[in-house]
Amino acid sequence: MKNGKEAVLGRTGMKVGRLGVASSYGVGARDLEWAFERGVNYFYWGSARRSGFRDGVRSLSAKHRDRMVVVVQSYSRVAKLMEWSVDRALRSLKLDSADVLLLGWWNRQPPERIRDSAARLVEKGKVRCLALSSHHRPYGATILEKGLFDILHIRYNAAHRGAEKEIFPQVKKGGPGLVTYTTTRWGTLLKRPKGLPDSVPVPTATDCYRFALSNPAIDVVMSGPANHDQMKSAVDALEKGPMVEDELTWMRKVGDAVHKQAPKASVFSTAVAELDRFRGDVDLS
Repeated sequence: MKNGKEAVLGRTGMKVGRLGVASSYGVGARDLEWAFERGVNYFYWGSARRSGFRDGVRSLSAKHRDRMVVVVQSYSRVAKLMEWSVDRALRSLKLDSADVLLLGWWNRQPPERIRDSAARLVEKGKVRCLALSSHHRPYGATILEKGLFDILHIRYNAAHRGAEKEIFPQVKKGGPGLVTYTTTRWGTLLKRPKGLPDSVPVPTATDCYRFALSNPAIDVVMSGPANHDQMKSAVDALEKGPMVEDELTWMRKVGDAVHKQAPKASVFSTAVAELDRFRGDVDLS
């Protein structure tokens, strides 16, 4: 149930632990298995694909494949490369299929050739359902309202709370599932920002995850642990449960101070924006 340790991931019908784990940060096989034993089953094979995470998925899938939700990400803007990319990921993980194909970082509707290529992978049984990640909340709201994909991945944390008004009200029973990411805001919520009084505590990673998990609109909150201590900090959020109002108010106060120190756009985000800018002008399929 929502606000607990489990949820049904929207219209996919898949039962998920409300904490997900990404492959990019270094968490190893043993810690992935440890987390699985505590209800974590949403495993995201993302941008950086590390051997420890791979080995953990391989080990778990040998015995528990029916209880796992494995997400394979593709940033491809070239339709003909998408199936190759998915096949490569499946070979690495030693899986016959993935539960989710995530089209990475689209801030507006992908062109038809990309959507068609993804849909063919569903028809072939290589993926079970389709997700899309976006940093553009108005487009994310459209996905939820019109049901354009099975799952939406969107940014949400104490410093970036726009989803509370633009995204969460669009979540409907039987509609797309909702997954959030950048829960610690790339670690900046764990450091004291300028302007925050010394009397106000700085959140821990557990606090950041609890903040996001407190919102019942969210099915899965992603984590990016690098080691056992960080994995435990994330799992502890599940054990401690939702925040009370006083805690939420504190997190918002810290988040507001952090937001005032927002960094410039990353080189990667700028590159993706440029790809999207020309996506209608150049057909690379």
